[in-house]
Amino acid sequence: MTTATQTPATSGPGSAEGHIDPAARLVGIPDSDSFVPVQTRSERPTSFEPADFGAPVGTEVNWKHTPLARLKDLLRDEPAAHDVIGVEVSAPAEVEQRRLSMGEAPRGEVFRPEDVPSAIAWKQEAEAPLIRIPAGVELDEPVVVRLTGRGGVAHAHVVIEAQPHARGTVILRHEGTAQQAQNVEIIVRDGAALTVVSLQRWDDDAIHLAAHQARVDRDASLTHVVVSLGGGIVRVNPSVELAGAGADGKLYGLSFADAGQHLESQVYLHHKGAHTTGDVLYKSALQGAAARTVWIGDVLIGPDATGTDSYEANRNLVLTEGARADSIPNLEIETGDIVGAGHASATGRFDDEQLFYLQARGIDEEEARRLVVLGFLAEIVQKIGIDDLQEELIAAIEAELALPTDAEASA
Repeated sequence: MTTATQTPATSGPGSAEGHIDPAARLVGIPDSDSFVPVQTRSERPTSFEPADFGAPVGTEVNWKHTPLARLKDLLRDEPAAHDVIGVEVSAPAEVEQRRLSMGEAPRGEVFRPEDVPSAIAWKQEAEAPLIRIPAGVELDEPVVVRLTGRGGVAHAHVVIEAQPHARGTVILRHEGTAQQAQNVEIIVRDGAALTVVSLQRWDDDAIHLAAHQARVDRDASLTHVVVSLGGGIVRVNPSVELAGAGADGKLYGLSFADAGQHLESQVYLHHKGAHTTGDVLYKSALQGAAARTVWIGDVLIGPDATGTDSYEANRNLVLTEGARADSIPNLEIETGDIVGAGHASATGRFDDEQLFYLQARGIDEEEARRLVVLGFLAEIVQKIGIDDLQEELIAAIEAELALPTDAEASA
């Protein structure tokens, strides 16, 4: 067995929690001395009933980095208005679309709420939209779901299914303003290959809490990409189970936090089947006062996941004073028969050698910094594999870089 691990890095305090995970407070009976803390990510309790979780107070591992005071509207188990989010779906003719009521398969085949907002979203979404790529179909164009917020509170549960040996891409685009609790349930059946991209380009006052849960079956593959550029608070937590032998999971993320933005992802990759492969890479850039990113990565290699090859990494580039990136990678291995497993984390400022190299060739400092940031984030953009979207994201990153920093704005 070969392993490669690096010590987690963070630009602020709070990275020492390591592998202890009291996310659900305690398991047992309240006020009992027999309580046992939840020790690992895989032990978190689930429930479809919001009341079972209780109100989070901010000491739980899955909430301690999130500004709870700004989320109170999404922690209420109350019906929301029906016209808060406008939905437009562009899909090839082969794609099946319909709505699933409670208990109607495949809704609930994979998804189990792990916190209050996702349980509320499950309960309040009476009919969940289904996007299904039929067996053996290979889509020439992606399915694009454009979600435009019109203000207010919204709940959603979406099911995306790639049937056996299907191939396709689904893009979820979030724009406008809203406070949304969203569940995305993803099922990739035997031999299928699916890409899901969640793009957050909300207005500055939007709040977006999303739980993505996926199962990848035998010899199937899922590429899951989270891109967060807009929104006041954006928290997208993907959880992927590589259930079948030979399953492959690629989890990528990109974020650019400006002043006052909080962009967060808590990633969980569970190697359950034999000979599964996993690749997790999230990158963030931050600029401006109180710009904040949070990344928590958990990988579990189960006892039956022999022959696994897995690696997770998080890289953060801090561009100005006052920005903070928290990065906590965790790895749990329950079998000794693996190909390799490791995790890494790094948070830092510009590489002075890169800047010197560019400036020595006649490139001014501002342009040199732009090129370094673009080169840093472009690695994620290029993994999406959709030319139009890649061009859009590069342009969006350049627009972020053109925004004045706090020092420039006050000058």
